[in-house]
Amino acid sequence: MTQEIAQTPKRKLLWQLFSSTFYISMFTFGGGFVIITFMKRKFVDTLHWIDEKEMLDLAALAQSSPGAIAVNAAILVGWRVCGALGMAVAVVGTILPPMIILSVISLFYAAFATNPYVALVLRGMQAGVAAVILDVVCSLGAGVIKERSALSIVLMIAAFLATFVLDVNVVYIILAAALVGVGKILVLRRARKEGAK
Repeated sequence: MTQEIAQTPKRKLLWQLFSSTFYISMFTFGGGFVIITFMKRKFVDTLHWIDEKEMLDLAALAQSSPGAIAVNAAILVGWRVCGALGMAVAVVGTILPPMIILSVISLFYAAFATNPYVALVLRGMQAGVAAVILDVVCSLGAGVIKERSALSIVLMIAAFLATFVLDVNVVYIILAAALVGVGKILVLRRARKEGAK
């Protein structure tokens, strides 16, 4: 648990968690990858509740778990910050804005569907979403490069090529990376045992 979390009263912590996830979800357009970007900025850069490496791990878990990435990420961040109650608060904060927005849109769907201005706004938002996703890729990728681990850099490049060039399913890429990680741990443990003898 980080020092910032330990020093904050639980009620204030839960309110910050709810208001942060509500705000992030309210202004996130473009899917789960975009919400990961905003969560990183809020929980890593601003509040310092999670470090960058842990956020990268949470993003990978959120993507590989069944369900919406945004909700999965909220579950993991909420659990990390404040246990089961934090998880519930983060999920409620994340799902409320889309429910409210979709309820309002459903009332006026016919007007929205045929409005050319709404179509233009949505097209412009797609360009913004691409920029936000590129931002998080560059930011988290720079963190991997700063580690100066040849294995991590090779895995990152291989995962990119497998997804972008070979169109491999992301689940297989995550499973392969997990196997490489387990293999690395086993090799390091064996080397330590042999070094201790």
